[in-house]
Amino acid sequence: MTGFRASVDLPVPVEVAYAYLSDPRNRPEWQSSLRSVTVPADEEPRLGQRWQETTSVGVRPQMEITEMDPPLVWAERGWWRGVSATLTLGFARTPRGCRVDISGDVDGRGVWAVPATVAGRLAGIAVAADVRKAGKILARRTA
Repeated sequence: MTGFRASVDLPVPVEVAYAYLSDPRNRPEWQSSLRSVTVPADEEPRLGQRWQETTSVGVRPQMEITEMDPPLVWAERGWWRGVSATLTLGFARTPRGCRVDISGDVDGRGVWAVPATVAGRLAGIAVAADVRKAGKILARRTA
């Protein structure tokens, strides 16, 4: 299992960041590796909600929200073949908006162990870049 951590400051209130980042329907807009998500358009995010993602390389993981404590914590888990991953976003107010603390892990079994280790080592950088992109999108909308 390979863990990762990062923090990103966003120029929007914590409630705005939480609402946007915790809704799987928004993911293709800010997550660079995604093409689409399959979740009912009218289904609001909730604990236990499940959806499927389609990534740019064709991987289709199953996802589930495992923790929701608005506007402080949101977490998910995902799995595909021999790979599983978790992601937790912690939100805190700052004088200029909010900070998103990112943590998670990637685990692989069998032939998936090496690719999962590589993915886990890159995940912190990738997720931080995606969250920064989300912050830019939200800043433009609230300007």
